[in-house]
Amino acid sequence: MKFSYWENKTWLSNIDFVIVGSGIVGLSCALQLRLKHPASKIVILEKGLLPYGASTRNAGFACFGSLTEIISDLQSHSDQEVFELIKKRVSGLNKLRELLGDKEIKYQQLGGNEIFLHNEEEKLNLSIDNLDRVNNLIRPLFDGEVFHVVENKFKFNNTLNKLIFNKYEGQIDTGEMMDSLLKKAHSCGIRIINNVSLEGFEDLKSSVLLKTNQFTIKCRKLFIATNGFSNSIIQENVVPARAQVLITKPIKNLNIAGTFHLDEGYYYFRNIDNRILLGGGRNLDFQSENTTEFGLTKVIQSKLERLLKEVILPETHFEIEQRWSGIMGVGKKKTAISKQLSNNVYCGVRLGGMGIAIGTNVGIELAELL
Repeated sequence: MKFSYWENKTWLSNIDFVIVGSGIVGLSCALQLRLKHPASKIVILEKGLLPYGASTRNAGFACFGSLTEIISDLQSHSDQEVFELIKKRVSGLNKLRELLGDKEIKYQQLGGNEIFLHNEEEKLNLSIDNLDRVNNLIRPLFDGEVFHVVENKFKFNNTLNKLIFNKYEGQIDTGEMMDSLLKKAHSCGIRIINNVSLEGFEDLKSSVLLKTNQFTIKCRKLFIATNGFSNSIIQENVVPARAQVLITKPIKNLNIAGTFHLDEGYYYFRNIDNRILLGGGRNLDFQSENTTEFGLTKVIQSKLERLLKEVILPETHFEIEQRWSGIMGVGKKKTAISKQLSNNVYCGVRLGGMGIAIGTNVGIELAELL
């Protein structure tokens, strides 16, 4: 395509910073760069019509880890590493709320609940045995104990009569969050160009040459914020991980409120607009779900439907209105990667399924690498 003089002048020339990806990390990075470099020309390249990947396709959990998930992490990470993970998640959630405001993202702190199926008594007992250890580990981050064993007041089927409750967990409206971030970026003079995929780049020492599916441009500094899609651009230890989600039509007199975790967080559900949003099941077929292809599979969608029918809404008529998937970036370690790759190229990727919690922090860290 041949661009006009005006198009080249306004969008495609004399660029200081290019950010690839307009998700939470990319937008947070751009806003931090604007704060530090108010006169700079900042351009974000986004491959999708809307932010692509996981930022607009997640379940909207404002969480920092369920008890069983933290216990599992303690088997492969040191106590200090787990503490730092949770500290970054809590800090990131606070920064996101400060940046956008609770009203704008429809933040509600209704609490998080970890429920156990009727055959998971051993897992519940293990959680209870480790409850004090985890509470003591993360106590410096909160004004009280985080996890409590309480009666299961919900009318779920085939579940134990005890659950683990966390009053500090919340939920947000993901669409409103991303819309607020985009509005803030536009108001700060940050240019966002959609439907543009980065195909390759070359660090020329004094600048970076970018080849996209639409045009070739140069910039002073390049920031990669593509998370689960980063392996097509850079060679870092990031594995794409697809998450499948469904949502019901509105349910009259729905009396379920809060966020809920099952099976070390591999399944999760919440209330939203008088509906139940349910996702997960990646553990049923890790190999197939380690993909950058959006899509749905019968084995996972069938499992999610069974959970709705047999556990969550056993005596309630419901209809499923929508199904979708998102792409996360994971790795052997749960720490995000924020690093300088060459003279003028940086990356902030591998959010480990905790994009809402750490995305703002990773974006700020990415900008601060400059």
